[in-house]
Amino acid sequence: MTKADLAKGTGRPGLFQRLDTAYRSFCQLRDLTPEQVDSFMQSYVIYDLDWQDEKQMVETLGPNYQEKVGECLSNYYRVLNHLCAIGELEKMYIPPIMDSNEGITGNQILYEESIAEELQLPSNPKLLDLGCGRGRVAAHMSLLCGAQVTGINIDADQVASAKAYNEQCHFSNEFVRKDFNELPLPLPDAHFDGFYQIQAFSLCKDIPKLASEVYRVLKPGARISLLDWVSLNAYNPQDPHHRELMRCVKPLIGAVGTPTPESMCRDLESAGFRIIRHNNASIDGLQAPLLEIAKGYFGTAKWATFSLVNVGLLPAHFKTLFNRFSQDSDAFIEADRSRLITTCYHWLAEKPRDMDVAGIPKSVSPASSDLAVKADSSASSDSETKATNTPASSIDDVPTNKSAKAEVEKASSSLSSGAITTPKAAVETAA
Repeated sequence: MTKADLAKGTGRPGLFQRLDTAYRSFCQLRDLTPEQVDSFMQSYVIYDLDWQDEKQMVETLGPNYQEKVGECLSNYYRVLNHLCAIGELEKMYIPPIMDSNEGITGNQILYEESIAEELQLPSNPKLLDLGCGRGRVAAHMSLLCGAQVTGINIDADQVASAKAYNEQCHFSNEFVRKDFNELPLPLPDAHFDGFYQIQAFSLCKDIPKLASEVYRVLKPGARISLLDWVSLNAYNPQDPHHRELMRCVKPLIGAVGTPTPESMCRDLESAGFRIIRHNNASIDGLQAPLLEIAKGYFGTAKWATFSLVNVGLLPAHFKTLFNRFSQDSDAFIEADRSRLITTCYHWLAEKPRDMDVAGIPKSVSPASSDLAVKADSSASSDSETKATNTPASSIDDVPTNKSAKAEVEKASSSLSSGAITTPKAAVETAA
């Protein structure tokens, strides 16, 4: 497989590949048993719940509710990943809008390129991907920066798809079936050069504990990049309409928990990370234009599928699956345009190096400064949104004492002379 073929497969798939993927997913959905269809429909019960309300979890699912949530997630994603693959969502996420002239796939590529760049990886890095899906993002990261990715996912079907796809692309990435709510992670200490996750932490029962596990397995100085679902300041839990929109949106995006920008910062800091920046990653803080594109894709797929069901070429359960999958798309668009929620809030943080422990206490971090706190509340106003979409400031922008800052500058200067490979350089070297 040539570099051009890899670029098509991991970045922007061609028409033939799209049709082949859609056909394979149709076959998987066609062959679902009645029990699997019923398990998928019943899995939606968890999206009426929230990790923070343990009493309701126990009342609905029983004392072993964490195990039940894991079973529901597995049943949900076993079907959902194929529904997504029929449209333009094989990577299973709506990206932030990085370029308003690009569609879903183009903005996915741009966002993944930004991950590879902001992690500031060394040559031949080892990356950790939690909630790795079908392994397409992992393959793209390998292409961008020569990374060896370890992906973890709860769904065996997605893990199998990720392994097959990455083997086809000749990448040595590893994929493990594991519920990341069952800790510790089966990974060694100080092993990875970087970490990323895309819309996965909203499935986490205990974000501080998971963040501590991620901290444990990263090397000192490693960076983490997170893109996830949050409720924003405009969301009012006392407003019945807001609550109804939230009830509709959570099943559509598969969110059990509902963090906020602030709560995620606190959880990362409590694990020892230093926040470099956090912001709504989408232009103007909205995803609605891409959500409307996705709605159009799936509307067409739904019409075509129902036509095939009506003439007896597909089983009737296709109607059940597509109706449930697409029923709340308008609520998602409304909530996004009202700036109540977003699935494209972004955090960049790092595990401090030894020199930082000596020079700057771990308890002092940019997110504790006035500068970072102001950035965090920026999602809901036009002027502040512009600020959050400007190039990121470095940790040197954070007020520190002069001697400590001088030590950081001196150490950073020496580090910058080492073998740090940018994504572009890595691709050129591989070529």
